[in-house]
Amino acid sequence: MSQQTATIAAPGQRLAGRTILQIVPDLQSGGAERATVDVAEALSRVGARCLVASRGGRMVSELQSKGGVWAPFPAATKNPFAMALNSVRLARIIRDEGVDIVHARSRAPAWVAYYAARQTGAKLVTTYHSAYSGASQIKQRYNAIMSAGDAVIAISEFAAQRIRELHPESADRIVVIPRGADLRAFSPAAVDRRRVERLRTAWGVAAHDRVVLLPSRLSARKGHSVLVEATKRLIKQGICDLRVVFVGDPHSDSTRRALETQIEHAGLRDVVRNAGYCEDMPAAYMAAAVIVAPATEPEAFGRIAVEAQAMGAPVIISDIGAAPEIVLAPPQTPRHLSTGWRTPPGDPAALADAIAEALSLQASAHDDLALRARRNAQERFSVEEMQRATLQVYERLLGL
Repeated sequence: MSQQTATIAAPGQRLAGRTILQIVPDLQSGGAERATVDVAEALSRVGARCLVASRGGRMVSELQSKGGVWAPFPAATKNPFAMALNSVRLARIIRDEGVDIVHARSRAPAWVAYYAARQTGAKLVTTYHSAYSGASQIKQRYNAIMSAGDAVIAISEFAAQRIRELHPESADRIVVIPRGADLRAFSPAAVDRRRVERLRTAWGVAAHDRVVLLPSRLSARKGHSVLVEATKRLIKQGICDLRVVFVGDPHSDSTRRALETQIEHAGLRDVVRNAGYCEDMPAAYMAAAVIVAPATEPEAFGRIAVEAQAMGAPVIISDIGAAPEIVLAPPQTPRHLSTGWRTPPGDPAALADAIAEALSLQASAHDDLALRARRNAQERFSVEEMQRATLQVYERLLGL
């Protein structure tokens, strides 16, 4: 090895001794929260210091175990007066802690971070975690803060194109970094069958039941009601060994109640179960016969689809937003190269057909699909690659 080669630092190593602050509303669950913890882990690994300003949640202990420092902060508030006070408070934290970069992952925290960074001279990174629809000019202005970073991370090509269309002035600051899955945890070989059996028992499904799993926060745009309608069709077709399981926190009590009412009116109370938050998602994917993510609105990424593919599970996702980048499916992809299914959003008939097809796979076809799906996740969506690329953005902003 030449002396020149030996002195080249690995990605992120130049951040040793630097302080990065991420700000996110809470650390309860979700893709932005997962990315926050993953980046904190990477920063700790290279000797950097990572603070996370948030009101907290169930992921705080994991953050701390991976080297991150939780800074209790009311980052979830959308009250304009409280946000103004928060920007002053955050600026004080930036100065006191010697923060070099503030990384905002949601709109209200991004406004707070923007003004705090301007007061202190810290660099600002924003990550565009959502499609951020805005029907009014006021909402569009509110959303625009996510394109105001010194670097703007888009989590898919779809998100990047949306930023270019809505905020063309930020085009030269966009960096595409897909979210990644922990392929060590999301691996069939890493999951003991007892974990799977415990989950199925907790869900109340029998050994012969085939589980259709929708692992997402209970929200109208996530497509739970579409799956309920698709389940009615499947039952009428004579597929009666189904158990549909929803895992995820409710967006609101009203959303949960509306969904429970729909299930009751559909006569599916014994078929569809809302299991709430699930701590062991790798086992949940293995406990299911098919995974569905039938979103009714475009999404900037599809974490469920990546994790399901990493586990080799059959996955069905709505054909909108970033889906075509994540799940390879006919007719755009030859069937022998496909890694799952994509169906039109809000179409219970098409969703039912895809579920029936997935459930009808013979063992060899299922194994071939699982192999292709795992390879797709491994080659394109590893958490290590996401961490490496994010740390490189930090280094570039600091001129390291």
